This record gives sequence, structure tokens and C-alpha cells, in this order.
Amino acid sequence: MKHWYVYIMSNNKDGVLYIGVTDNIEERVKEHKLKVYPKSFTAKYNCDNLIYFEEFENGNDAEKREKSFKKWKRDWKIELIEEMNFSWSDLSINWNLNYNKLKK
Repeated sequence: MKHWYVYIMSNNKDGVLYIGVTDNIEERVKEHKLKVYPKSFTAKYNCDNLIYFEEFENGNDAEKREKSFKKWKRDWKIELIEEMNFSWSDLSINWNLNYNKLKK
């Protein structure tokens, strides 16, 4: 079964937030880290830390949640992030993806 994800990327603690939706979170995070789209928001603001995500079985539900998040006040988003990830650690760090190898 395919899963969908709503995720939040940031450049550092209390920094810029980017909210996205994808059906392949590992690949999407890799794209952000490698700046595959150099003119994108995440590349411009160096948002390469995955600090929050939610999993969905339905793409429409994930898209609704993403749109909802984008309407939230920043304080609400920070509270949500810190419930899951108080230190704003990069949650993808243990995915065993070697981004330096991929850049070559």
C-alpha cells in the first residue's frame, strides 16, 4: 500500500519552515538536501532538515492536512513540531542515505 506524507523542513531551530506533501518522503527529502531544484524555496533558504512528518494512507487526506498546516499561525506549527521533535533534530539523519555520494 502506498503511503503519503505531510512534512516540514527547516534550516535551523526556530528558522524558516517549509511544508510539503509527498508519496515518497525519502526521495523528496533527498531532493531538498541535494537542492535538485536550485531556484526552489527550500534551496533558497537552505531548508534541508526534516523536522516533522505525518503519514497518511490517502493522498487527499494528506493534501488537506498540508493546506490546513499552511493556514496555521507559526506558533501553532512550532508547538506541533516540538511535541514530536523538541530539539528540531533532522529526522532523516538515520535513514542511511549518503548524500555526499549522491552529489557526485
